[in-house]
Amino acid sequence: MDAIASGIVLAPEDRKKHGLCIRLSVRENIALPNLDSLCGGGVVNRAREKAMVSETIKNLTIRLSGPEANASSLSGGNQQKVVVGKWLARNSKVVIFDEPTRGIDVAAKVEIYNLMNELKRNGIGVMFVSSEMPEIIGFADRILVMCEGRVTGEFMSGEATQDRILECATQFETKKINLEYQGQEEAV
Repeated sequence: MDAIASGIVLAPEDRKKHGLCIRLSVRENIALPNLDSLCGGGVVNRAREKAMVSETIKNLTIRLSGPEANASSLSGGNQQKVVVGKWLARNSKVVIFDEPTRGIDVAAKVEIYNLMNELKRNGIGVMFVSSEMPEIIGFADRILVMCEGRVTGEFMSGEATQDRILECATQFETKKINLEYQGQEEAV
């Protein structure tokens, strides 16, 4: 709640389980985290809600039959846009994408990359976590590599290669194996 209040939001890896109320409509999914700005005296301002939902659908080019469409009826890419859209309606300042292109087709991946680039152009911080090396190298302006909860490498755009990232990603693992091997030699 503190992060959301500070404008830091998450588009989780499993959008169906943690990002959407899959049985609810797109309208309801966008409105739910924004009830504080849509309600007055305990009643939802339907005109304000309709405007917020329409603007979100338009700005993110969410393809759907209408705002009352069930979130489960959307493609993976459009579901991802709804997850991001509900947070952008709050004027969020940083969006953390966790595996943003997992489970979506190539065309939808391009749309998500375009969306992340658009957010960056509009001054919104974009942070993303990915296990897809080409995605990281091709999209990121700055790459932090972690191993066992520690940052083991940092690269600016254009400096990173798969080999350099993998070396940093296995840094502690390699040390651990070497230490275990040394311990076995000493025991002999």
